[in-house]
Amino acid sequence: MKLQDNPLYNDLLAIVESAVQSVDPYKALKNTCTIDGKYFEIEDGVFQTKKGNNRGLYRFDLSKGKTIVVGAGKAASRMAMAMEEILGQHLHEGLIVTKYGHTAPLKKIRQIEAGHPIPDENGMRGAQEIESILNNTSEKDTVFVLVSGGGSALLTYPPPTISLKDKQDTTNLLLSCGATIHEMNTIRKHLSKIKGGQLAKMATPATVVTLILSDVIGDDLSVIASGPTAPDDSSYQDALRILQHYDMLDTIPSQVKGHLEKGAEGKIPETPTRQDPLFEKVFFKFVGSNQIALQAAAKKAESLGYTPLILTNAACGEAREIAKYFAAIAKQLVVYQQPLTPPACILSGGEPTVTLKGKGKGGRNQEFTLAAGLEIAGYTNVLIASIGTDGTDGPTDAAGGFTDGEMLSKAKAMNLDPATYLENNNAYPFLEKTGYLVKTGPTGTNVMDIHIILCKKP
Repeated sequence: MKLQDNPLYNDLLAIVESAVQSVDPYKALKNTCTIDGKYFEIEDGVFQTKKGNNRGLYRFDLSKGKTIVVGAGKAASRMAMAMEEILGQHLHEGLIVTKYGHTAPLKKIRQIEAGHPIPDENGMRGAQEIESILNNTSEKDTVFVLVSGGGSALLTYPPPTISLKDKQDTTNLLLSCGATIHEMNTIRKHLSKIKGGQLAKMATPATVVTLILSDVIGDDLSVIASGPTAPDDSSYQDALRILQHYDMLDTIPSQVKGHLEKGAEGKIPETPTRQDPLFEKVFFKFVGSNQIALQAAAKKAESLGYTPLILTNAACGEAREIAKYFAAIAKQLVVYQQPLTPPACILSGGEPTVTLKGKGKGGRNQEFTLAAGLEIAGYTNVLIASIGTDGTDGPTDAAGGFTDGEMLSKAKAMNLDPATYLENNNAYPFLEKTGYLVKTGPTGTNVMDIHIILCKKP
């Protein structure tokens, strides 16, 4: 049977499409934000104060000063497209930074394409230009900040003592050591002039309204894109502890280590904390998350005749280890019809990590897929997939991959050793040769990954 004729595969694509469409940032912003005369309205926003978070309908008077839009992330262009339409004549100027190939047609807001996951000169130029725009704001102005996944790499602005190459080398090391996104961004915030609340500081005394598409577990404001407008409770000492934990203190560039050590000694100011009065004029609104995508996937699966079950939106840890557990659930479905009776769709979401030991090509979703395929060899009527909602898994053109009980037999017929490919972190060429890659192209959104088990009746 050809893979495209597999009804489970066709259902998989329909479920993935529904999940991605549910977190389309353009639609989310248009459904959440409106203009009422001179007021910009956000339903159920969050106002950060020293006393905590307050919720409600928030209105911002745009008639007294300039209205500016800035931001960064893989979804920033589609968010900016919605903001142009919503703001209309109220929009004064804007600039967003997005990943190469993730642009949308914009009329007034400028966009710069930059490197991800490794930062480049364009990202640095974008951050500097945003600073230049914000340096001219007044207390009557309103600054909308569009934040989505990928913003940490795209909005790079190292302090003068650290070169762009230092940042690039440090990023490469962090990506390969297995650190979580929370750990990585703790370090990034302390190697930056714009992350960890410092963009909000640039915009002071203007009102800052941050619209967020979350790509981190727990939807932590300070972690998404390294929290450019959010209070930061982490410290230089925390960054050093993380590097020590991963035995990186002797491998990171000397200028990076020296900068962090000076910060820990109090010679460099910490990032602003929630006690800083600048956050009294900073608002936040989540417009998309992994949970929303999972709920849409479950709804679509149900419409296709599957009984859906969402396990979690917080899957983390080594991709291949999570894949083994997910495969064990798939086998339980096939053999014992537990925890559901097929046809069933079991879903989870999150952001696993990969500790690079080889020099192959792939991403965490592809690694997940290959590892799962090793576990379910010979099992029928079941499919496992892992898909990045942004459509780009690691430095590849694939969104992820899927596997079934026939993958290993196909590999054997082609004289391919899947275990060797996995050990070399080389899932992409293996899945490409065997026909198990999933390619969607850039989706314009980014809410982490979705893991899917589809099981039909024997």
